[in-house]
Amino acid sequence: MNCSLRTSVLFAGLREVDFEHIHDPIDQFTLTPGSHLYLAGDAGEHMFTVRSGVLKLVQYLPDGSQRIVRIARSTDVLGLESLLDDRYQHDAVALQVTEVCRFPARLVRDLGRENPALHRELMSRWQRALTEADAWLTELSTGSARQRVARLLLRLVRDRATSECQLFSREDMGAMLGVTTETASRTIAEFKRQALLVETTPNLFLLDIPNLRRIAED
Repeated sequence: MNCSLRTSVLFAGLREVDFEHIHDPIDQFTLTPGSHLYLAGDAGEHMFTVRSGVLKLVQYLPDGSQRIVRIARSTDVLGLESLLDDRYQHDAVALQVTEVCRFPARLVRDLGRENPALHRELMSRWQRALTEADAWLTELSTGSARQRVARLLLRLVRDRATSECQLFSREDMGAMLGVTTETASRTIAEFKRQALLVETTPNLFLLDIPNLRRIAED
């Protein structure tokens, strides 16, 4: 009754009888920045919901460099590939202090067969992850560095009531955008000088949404 997973969007359609059939352990824990939730190639036995914080999904290129293919934030679900008994396809690494719930993929497969609402929500999550991956490929990997940084900043505050956001390390931003760390750092510094980013407290910024949108769409 007190499990925070009950309020997760993923499980909002479960009936009381469904919860009575959950006997597998469901864990809730906190990750510190830089710690791994799972590694690419690990056996996909669990799924995860993000309750707070941010994680990056990382793939490594043949030369050893990393590319961040997506970030996961509150209410996002990770480890969907485990529903197909597949191995995890990325490293999932916390960018901030992050709270997650972990639950067995087998449990979700069993519940999904009996509960149409959960099955529909799972399909919606697959589509959302695909749409997000497409957006990262098309929006954040094309255009000038200024356009890419502007688009990333806009995505960080999308669907939020405020333009306030935290920034990641310049190395991580470069890996998200396919630019060098130096280019990411130089572009952020330029945006600060132009008051497109206004720091209110350490690493917390208010964004000039209209002008960032103009740069992103140029």
